[in-house]
Amino acid sequence: MAKKIVVFYYTQTGQTLQVAQSVCLPLAEAGHTVIYKEIIPLQPLPYPCSGKSFFRAFPESREAIPCEIQPIDLNDAADASLVIIAYQVWFLSPSTPFHAFFQNAAIQQYLKGKTCITLTGCRNMWVMAQAKVRSYLRDAAGKWAGHIVLQDRHPNLISVITIVRWLLYGKKEKSGWLPAAGISAADLAHAAVFGEIIDGALRSGNWNNLQEQLLAAGAVHYKPAVVFMEKTGYRIFGVWAKFILRKGKDNPARRDFFLKLFKYYLFVVLYFIAPAGLIFFYLACPFRYRAIRKDKVQNTAN
Repeated sequence: MAKKIVVFYYTQTGQTLQVAQSVCLPLAEAGHTVIYKEIIPLQPLPYPCSGKSFFRAFPESREAIPCEIQPIDLNDAADASLVIIAYQVWFLSPSTPFHAFFQNAAIQQYLKGKTCITLTGCRNMWVMAQAKVRSYLRDAAGKWAGHIVLQDRHPNLISVITIVRWLLYGKKEKSGWLPAAGISAADLAHAAVFGEIIDGALRSGNWNNLQEQLLAAGAVHYKPAVVFMEKTGYRIFGVWAKFILRKGKDNPARRDFFLKLFKYYLFVVLYFIAPAGLIFFYLACPFRYRAIRKDKVQNTAN
């Protein structure tokens, strides 16, 4: 029997919508009704964006401070059998439009009792953002059924350059020695496999082992070394975000000054300190095998 699926998404570059459409293509072809609901900020975020506007989103994103969004019409989504939440990661946290989405009282009421799948399109760090999204769903009494992550597979330091080039200059394509930014066309095409798995769960009504099936199909690529860097960065980002919000309160010029300091700090960490941290991680790996394995299970399974 055909079902109704509603997809909530926000996209700045268009990639998140591509990810959602790739996953949902087999669902639409199977006869299910797929409704897309865009989350639209009242003050649209530019693309390409300036370096200043890019970093201005940092403190609020890290501290879960929402931006204002347009009302979302839920009338045609009330009887949906499945909710797909397609979000992106900003500074190791959900984007501010999604903080607004989850903190909205009408959305919280809507999600109560709904079966939900979370879908992330990102560079390579998603664990802490997903933990926050899961907490939002728990607070709303939504029924989380599975998670899919599509990410840039290029080396960490290369993808930093390509994502900045893409966001600031609109250049996504390959050029010179730099690969194309973002999720590859091959991975987007492969995402249809996840839609086929979801179709099976929709038809059977059994969501208990969906995440296990998605993992077997490659829905999540868990990289312990990247997660180690992410968790360390997340804690430090929290310190910076609180500091900037406190010192820049009611003083935009001072806020921009501290954001500029954060920008310089971030690139120093990425290219000089993080490589040393990775060496430490790999040296300690044999002694932390059980802890790493436990962490992987906690972040990828139901």
